[in-house]
Amino acid sequence: MAPALRIDGERFRDRSAREITIRGINVAGDAKNPKSPDLPSHVADRFFDGDNVSFVDRPFSLEEAPSHFARLRRWGYTMIRYIFTWEAIEAAGPEKYDEEWIRFTIDVLRVAKKFHFLIFMDPHQDVWSRFTGGSGAPMWTLYACGLNPKSLDQCEAALVQNILSDPASFPKMIWATNYNRLACQVLFTLFFAGRQFAPKAIIDGENIQDYLQGHFIAACKHLAMRIKQAGDLHDECVIGWESMNEPNRGLIGSQDISIHPPEQKLHKGTSPTAWQAMLTGSARACEVEFWDIGGMGPYKSGSQLVDPKGQSAWLPSNFDDKRYGWKRDPGWELGRCIWAQHGVWEPKSDSLLKPNYFSRDPDTGQVIDYEYFTNNFFVAYFRRYRDAIRNVFPGTIMFCQPPVLEIPPSLKGTEDDDPNMVYAPHWYDGLTLMTKKWNRLWNVDVFGVLRGKYLSPAFAIKLGESAIRNCFRDQLNAIQDEGRQYMGTHPCVFTETGVPFDMEDGKAYKTGDYSSQTSALDAVHYGLERSMVGFTLWNYTATNCHNWGDQWNGEDLSIYSLDDMTLPKSGHSRTGSVNSQDPSSPSYTESDRAEDPLLAKSKMTTSNRDKRRSDGKGLRAAQAVVRPTPVATHGAVLSYGFNLAKCEFELKLTTETSAIEDPPTEIFLPEYHFPESKIEVQVSSGRYEIYTDDIELGSSQRLRWWHEDGDQSLNIKGIVHKDETLADSQGILDQCRDKGCFVM
Repeated sequence: MAPALRIDGERFRDRSAREITIRGINVAGDAKNPKSPDLPSHVADRFFDGDNVSFVDRPFSLEEAPSHFARLRRWGYTMIRYIFTWEAIEAAGPEKYDEEWIRFTIDVLRVAKKFHFLIFMDPHQDVWSRFTGGSGAPMWTLYACGLNPKSLDQCEAALVQNILSDPASFPKMIWATNYNRLACQVLFTLFFAGRQFAPKAIIDGENIQDYLQGHFIAACKHLAMRIKQAGDLHDECVIGWESMNEPNRGLIGSQDISIHPPEQKLHKGTSPTAWQAMLTGSARACEVEFWDIGGMGPYKSGSQLVDPKGQSAWLPSNFDDKRYGWKRDPGWELGRCIWAQHGVWEPKSDSLLKPNYFSRDPDTGQVIDYEYFTNNFFVAYFRRYRDAIRNVFPGTIMFCQPPVLEIPPSLKGTEDDDPNMVYAPHWYDGLTLMTKKWNRLWNVDVFGVLRGKYLSPAFAIKLGESAIRNCFRDQLNAIQDEGRQYMGTHPCVFTETGVPFDMEDGKAYKTGDYSSQTSALDAVHYGLERSMVGFTLWNYTATNCHNWGDQWNGEDLSIYSLDDMTLPKSGHSRTGSVNSQDPSSPSYTESDRAEDPLLAKSKMTTSNRDKRRSDGKGLRAAQAVVRPTPVATHGAVLSYGFNLAKCEFELKLTTETSAIEDPPTEIFLPEYHFPESKIEVQVSSGRYEIYTDDIELGSSQRLRWWHEDGDQSLNIKGIVHKDETLADSQGILDQCRDKGCFVM
């Protein structure tokens, strides 16, 4: 049988050759953390017992899985980026795979299949590992690289929330600065280019680069083999594999480690140069720059002494490698900085000898910039990973994710220009993400600045909400165009995007006013829809709460929270009346009438009504999240979009054949915006019907449209809610007047 999803140029198609629009969600943010013991990033207990953890019951228990998948399906999602980590597979030690977690994962995937989800697997990492302040690799990888995870904090080789006496004081979004601290710089350099820059790092007879990549890829391949052996998931549910979340080059290509590289845009808190990080990692005290985040981004606000107080980031010389069974080459000394061992600096005099050590490829002599890193070191890894997965699943879809916001690899027209490959970039509104505020007055074309589009960054400022929304669209289009230019003709799926919900110090949690989050999310979705790219939103976390967010480093981007109320019922008034948000009231997919004709048509039972009442619980900024989307289009989508301010959906398509007999075009039509009795539909041809599908599996309202061939259009109007505060192309002058601002 043909796979449930296939690639056709830049489009996805189903078995009936209809175009599939990818509207997905990441599941789940807390899958980065072990469940046994339960270790969100603010819990210290047993943190360093990293060999004895289990990820069974992540992202949620098997018993709870049906309710979560039903909820997501009712909210209109059709694809899941399934988050798992290397640590989940191989925490106990090299080649010690957690078969219990693998069996559990297969069981969860089978539940997702029952709800008709398509899934691609994401081997997730952030700043390498939980033990370097993020997620991903098991603890033993740090020991293999000669680092001591228990001493990284004192010398600020990594900032780790778990070990703080007051984890609530951990600054928001500071975790990402770990990419520019010693531990990550060492680990990613060794992972991608250990052979070139650390030839003395030999373990079990091979260079540390091959050792790390080999174990990581083997672990992912082992999971793939188990999924294949399950016999009922591949091509029916699991349709693809992503390469690695947000790969980083470490020090590879650093032209002068004594200064901050000009391409380093993120600074927050202490910000050492790579050279200073080497010194503090070897127990030397250093005065380093200190940075804050302002309305225009990071700015240097002073300096601060980092004093390791005698603590080194490196393992002591007497560490017993027998713990994990590997054999380290005698030429690799423990207790000494790996870069000092390769002549980068001299510990006796603390002298920097080779500031440009990482600037050129030792094999070719060529200067390394990010493009060179991507086309050589990253692509070499991607080929190895791709070939391992394809050895299990020939022809499976590979989601290639290059380094974030960097130029994609030059694969177009090469043997790597794979017809079953997807370009899988990430994009966030950086200003909102870092400042935790939605600014309707101005924003910045960050991608345009990165690509040198403007003579001055001042010209990248966009004024007014309409300009901001169009800027988001243009950035997404530009990233997609860049993928075409360098990688060739492939679908583009933004596998991460989203907004923080804890804006303005969690103001919405006190007031219940999510208008800023709604506006920000609507602007992001506007950009996605108008640029016609697929996406998987970050994220759905079943354990999210107001106090700890997604249970990881203070992030709070989950569209669901245990602490939020039920999505309100749809109001049936053009004037915008809104019904009660009482959590005991029916969910948004029910009418406010006792005898809803839609429910009667579907012969819904009382128990099913009870299920639907609970399905809306926890959804935040619902107006922007739950929105109409083409699910399967007979032909090709030309454009589509949802105007939340007017509650109006438009779709334009073209097709060479009519859909009178063939499977029709289908559109997800959420009842919250489009209660059946209040829908106005206009079609250019043919007929349509509105129906509710699969009540038992998390029902969703859909529209089927049997249209003629040629260019076709559809327009659907729903109800405008009273609490829709979005501007409809409001100008900057109007917004300034609204806010009492008269200075331009």
